[in-house]
Amino acid sequence: MLSITSHKNPLIKEIVLLQEKSRHRNKSRKFIIEGLRELKIALSANYTLEKLLFCPEIIEASSLEHLKVEVETVAISKSVYDKIAYRGSTEGVMAIAIQKDHKLSKTISLPKNPLILIAEGIEKPGNLGALLRTADATQIDALVLANPKCDFYNPNCIRSSVGCAFSLPVYETTNEECLAFLKAHNINLYASSLQDSGDYLAQDYTSACAIAVGTESTGLSAFWKENAYKRVKIPMNGQIDSLNVSVATAVMLYEVKRQRGLK
Repeated sequence: MLSITSHKNPLIKEIVLLQEKSRHRNKSRKFIIEGLRELKIALSANYTLEKLLFCPEIIEASSLEHLKVEVETVAISKSVYDKIAYRGSTEGVMAIAIQKDHKLSKTISLPKNPLILIAEGIEKPGNLGALLRTADATQIDALVLANPKCDFYNPNCIRSSVGCAFSLPVYETTNEECLAFLKAHNINLYASSLQDSGDYLAQDYTSACAIAVGTESTGLSAFWKENAYKRVKIPMNGQIDSLNVSVATAVMLYEVKRQRGLK
């Protein structure tokens, strides 16, 4: 088994680049996963690992056996682990993994009356990670990142999602291609909007539908509002006029689930 104690080791430099540089992640099609729970979820979703690294001062090699993956394993010193770990509580284990293809295709498999979340132009990885947790909790059928502005494989996105980034189908596409997909599958679009909209509780979500949400700063673009089947809003009774995007999304998705009789 290879053992690394130097910060200048080429593999360690590669990991630092994958943690810090979106361009390098995109070019290499690789990214970093930290933590046992996150690794378990990724493996159950058929992600491929290239290398598995662990710090013997934090976790024993035998603790990795239940991952049941045949991959090159590398032992690293505590000082090296502290240098490359994005989080301080990832149990001393991380891996280099291969990115998946997230292209949206009209031929993807969907159940009858699917529930899809469309997130337009989300800019902050932390917000995207929180959306992924909400999507996992409500078990939607797909999350579509329309005109994405942040890197899905950003370590802060993965950290904020606590592994939910790997637990459901995620697709990236343009606004136009996403709308064409919805029309091809006869999916009703409900756009979150403060203007010219109805109460989200007064809608019928029992047929195939998509909920579209935008950024906290500007909300959804006119494109989605103009092409919506219905515009909906959550009543706001305080001094502010909007919720955090992940909170607002959770409120609406759980109403869809309630109407469909799912727990």
